Amino acid sequence: MKTPLARFAYAIALLLVAGYAWTTLHGANGLQALYAKRAEIRELEKRNATLAQEIERKRERIRRLADNPGEQELEIRERLKLVRPDEKVYIIGEPAKK
Repeated sequence: MKTPLARFAYAIALLLVAGYAWTTLHGANGLQALYAKRAEIRELEKRNATLAQEIERKRERIRRLADNPGEQELEIRERLKLVRPDEKVYIIGEPAKK
């Protein structure tokens, strides 16, 4: 049989290990930090997916513009507000206040 002193030493050691484990799990780098990091990872993965979709849309638009001269012309005319010499432009609405 084990002596009462050995049992007491084992009990103290077990309590110390359990206390250390509890402190580690509930401390600054414990489970809450792990959950927060996982949530941040999920958020960043969603953002990466959104950005990847946006990049693909822009690549497709560039391909369309490269393949279609008519669409290129429309884009240029819209962005730069250009018209052909024989066209007339009518501006409807109130003039901008200075």
